[in-house]
Amino acid sequence: MKSAKGTVFKYGDNVDTDVIIPARYLNSSDPAELALHCMEDIDKEFVHRVKAGDIIVADKNFGCGSSREHAPIAIKAAGVSCVIAETFARIFYRNAINIGLPIVECPEASRGIEAGDEVEVDFDSGVIQNITKGTRFQGQAFPEFMQKIIAAEGLVNYINHKK
Repeated sequence: MKSAKGTVFKYGDNVDTDVIIPARYLNSSDPAELALHCMEDIDKEFVHRVKAGDIIVADKNFGCGSSREHAPIAIKAAGVSCVIAETFARIFYRNAINIGLPIVECPEASRGIEAGDEVEVDFDSGVIQNITKGTRFQGQAFPEFMQKIIAAEGLVNYINHKK
């Protein structure tokens, strides 16, 4: 996957892992089951409206809180192709890469993109295009090794394929 394109779901600052996937659902590690409850404590309609390829855009500190891998797994399993935020909690950032969920830090894009906008992200260059508004933002390009992890659908698959 060299790019992502989809409709935006927009959230604010400090979206923590407890609202991404509430603790009451952590008795399951099945991605499909987790996807059914993704974002439900912050956006009850998310799971009914999200389509494969859609993109989450948030402000500062996305993924803060508990260090659970369930959060990026739920987002990815719900069909989200990329998360763009002003900043990410470090453990969420690493967990997202480890499970193959593309994430991009870009404060300008976070401020210039609204819910419902159509956005395309080029992972090679880091360019984020807001197709709806005709604007472009320069996000951080993914290093080649991170792109390989994401293309392999996560770190474990990447390591297993290198053997």
